[in-house]
Order: sequence, then C-alpha cells, then structure tokens
Amino acid sequence: MNLLRIDASARPDRSDRVPRGSHTRRLTQRFVQRWLQYRPNDLVSDRDVGQSPPHPVTEKWIGAAFTKPELREPWMNDVLAESDALVDELIAADLIVAGVPMYNFGMPAQFKAYVDNVVRVGRTFGFDRARPDDPYSQLLAGNGKRLIMLSSRGDYGYDPGGRISHINHVEGSVRDVFGFLGVTDFHSIAIEYDEFGDERLKASIAAAERAVDDLVDRLAKEAEPLEAA
Repeated sequence: MNLLRIDASARPDRSDRVPRGSHTRRLTQRFVQRWLQYRPNDLVSDRDVGQSPPHPVTEKWIGAAFTKPELREPWMNDVLAESDALVDELIAADLIVAGVPMYNFGMPAQFKAYVDNVVRVGRTFGFDRARPDDPYSQLLAGNGKRLIMLSSRGDYGYDPGGRISHINHVEGSVRDVFGFLGVTDFHSIAIEYDEFGDERLKASIAAAERAVDDLVDRLAKEAEPLEAA
C-alpha cells in the first residue's frame, strides 16, 4: 500500500520533541510509525505543506486547468506542474494521513492551497454539461482510498454536540471536499485544550494517542487479507 502523509502545521517540530511543537505532526508521526510496525513494506510519501505550501490558485492557473490538455499552450503546463505533481501523489495513495490543525476555526491557509491544487476538473473530479441535473463525478471513487485527519485545537468542545461545535469548520470542510473527489472513508481524531496547557491538555493528548493506536490496529488488520490475496 501507498501512504501519503500531509503535514499542514506552521510549527516545524513535534510537541513530543520541543515545547510548543506541533500536536498534529506528533499524531501523524505516531500513526505512520505504528502502521509500519504492521506493514513494514508499505511505501510512505511525505508532503509538508506547512513548511513548503503550494502556490495559491491564480487567474493563469484557472485558465490552464480549465483548458483541455490537448489544447494547452506550453506555459499552461508549466503553471500546472506543481498541481499535477500533487494530484499524481494523491491518486497513487491508498491511505492519506493528514495533519490539519485548526487555525481560526478553519483549516490553515497552507492546506487550503493544497486542496485548491488537487481539486482538478478532469483529474480528480469530472464535469459533464450533458448531465445538467448531476454534472459532477468522483474520479477518485472506487479505489478504496481512506482519509485519516489528525487535528488539534486551542480551545475545547468542538466535537459534535460540544459547546462550540458550531464554529468548527475543519473536519466538515476537509471531509466534504475529499468526499466530492470520491474519498468518502473518513476518520478524524483531535487534540484539544492547547491554549490551556494544563492537565486537560495532557489528558487530551493521551486520549488522542490511544485513539490513533486503536485506529491503526483496526485498519492495518483489515488491510492484511487484501495483501494476502
């Protein structure tokens, strides 16, 4: 299997290594390390959009992306080269492990730039004007792809039914955009209380790490028969 790890935190190091480090990098590292204990021959690709964010969409990008490949001028292919590389990476992945912290109630700008680069007509979704009632198709569907989103939050109570769940625009937006492409097997785990830095943060980290371990144990065991077949 191919694993794609995407880290979107602006913090370059992990919270288990340095004070005020990234909780999401901590969780993505834990997930991948535990996964490889079960499946050491699986391939892992790393994409650090937190430290090397993709270029944002521009007018030239839009013009190039919505021009049929056979009609593109050379400059259009140059404009889309970064996006093509990101899309190729996503298409090749069986399991996407994304560390996406909450910034001001939504995803970081770095990750939004990534999303805008991989949502590509003709590559990750289709659009057919001959079907006016349902023109879109999910080009990544049917391949068994899974998305694991590992997040962190400064406050607490963002989960469904929580005190401020109505202003959590991270999980829903990430789930929906990847679902639009056909990646509908979605799992999420988050650390809370980061701004408090007290025992509640420690407890939340411990609970998230247990949840990551349990999720890896279950998914890796589910994958074993597929490899044997």
